[in-house]
Amino acid sequence: DFATPRAVLTGHDYEITCAAICAELGLVISGSKEGPCLIHSMNGDLLRTLEGPERLQGPESCPRPKLIQASREGHCVIYYENGLFCVFSVNGRLQATMETDDKIR
Repeated sequence: DFATPRAVLTGHDYEITCAAICAELGLVISGSKEGPCLIHSMNGDLLRTLEGPERLQGPESCPRPKLIQASREGHCVIYYENGLFCVFSVNGRLQATMETDDKIR
């Protein structure tokens, strides 16, 4: 048997730097090098765009997600290269932010 993709996820303009799959909710969350994070259904439908907080926006500052983790309760934690953690709901609402100077891997 040949493996075939279940779905093709589209929407990013640049290379993907991080991704997480939440099988319990049927979601795929991905972040790209120069853009926002996207939430897709496992069928490939684009559901939401997660924009970083205003302090990440601006011509000299681009939100660059480095790590993503999703929970079965519907929360998405994103760590950006500049040391900022953001917690979003799966509905796309920014719920909390926290800055750190620590190196996160």
